[in-house]
Amino acid sequence: MSDLTQAEKPDRRLPEDSLNQLFYTARSYSAWLDREITEEQLHELFSLLKMGPTSANGCPARFVFLKSQESKQRLAPALVPKNLEKTLAAPVTAIVAWDTEFYELFTKLTPEVDWKSFFAGKQDLIDQTVFRNSSLQGAYMILAARALGLDCAPMSGFDNAQVDEEFFPDGRWKSNFLCNIGYGNPDSLKPRSPRLNFDDACLIL
Repeated sequence: MSDLTQAEKPDRRLPEDSLNQLFYTARSYSAWLDREITEEQLHELFSLLKMGPTSANGCPARFVFLKSQESKQRLAPALVPKNLEKTLAAPVTAIVAWDTEFYELFTKLTPEVDWKSFFAGKQDLIDQTVFRNSSLQGAYMILAARALGLDCAPMSGFDNAQVDEEFFPDGRWKSNFLCNIGYGNPDSLKPRSPRLNFDDACLIL
């Protein structure tokens, strides 16, 4: 246990530039600069996002990074028209999915607790857990990408069933949402939409 008092502990707040990069000036892009995202960058991205917390360290999210035009063309029929052009132009499109049998890996992820038997065969519990936690991990991915200097554009606007049939035909993985990743073209940005005020969205009890 640390001997430091609260007043003596170092200030761990991120500097304003970091807060801006992660939140205040970060934007979702629909147009992209012609800059490649490398496989090394995607590995670094995953090394960050995987550190975010999930229920019982279950880590149910799965990520398919579409880099090639061939893989994008496989995705194209599932997209609504307004998402087609910007997705084909993005350096990478991530399919954020979940593993319906994620509990099989608890022996690796949380070996000290028998979480596998807690989940196995309980479909309602599995469905709630994988959707909630894969959504969390998708959000970690967005923040990790921004921390690495990349831009993101998360999307719905696609047919989940078509994506699952094309990319996950065995049925074990299921798509949650899509996210384009790259270096956004700032010339394409429109003024930011408003956000809610604290009193509109929050209570302190």
